[in-house]
Amino acid sequence: MEKTFYLEIISVDRQFYIGPAEGLILPIQDGQYGVLAGHEPTVTAIEPGELKYKVNGEWQSASVSGGFAEITPEYAVVLIASVEHPEEIDIKRAEAARERAEERLRHKQSVVEYYNSKAALARAMARLKTRGPK
Repeated sequence: MEKTFYLEIISVDRQFYIGPAEGLILPIQDGQYGVLAGHEPTVTAIEPGELKYKVNGEWQSASVSGGFAEITPEYAVVLIASVEHPEEIDIKRAEAARERAEERLRHKQSVVEYYNSKAALARAMARLKTRGPK
């Protein structure tokens, strides 16, 4: 059996996963960040995207919004605003959110509105990517 570490994935509204894990892949600004047992201690920011974690030899995926992760050799704690299993994602709702965000980006807007629209688009794209074509 592979070495494991203790993993907590927690969002504002629920404890998504708590237990042993064999691996973790986080979406970060520069791409993906992999974690295994014995990882060097670090804290990293999480971007909207697809998070993956390995439990009992199987990779599980989830759509996540922004947040942070604390990683040590023995455990990883992922704190995020929202997280969803692929089957929980409503494709029509995510597609509508993507279209709204793209439409807002086409219009002149303040810097704050621009960044809010970019964040909304990133969240919608992460949900659609995680869910995949169905």
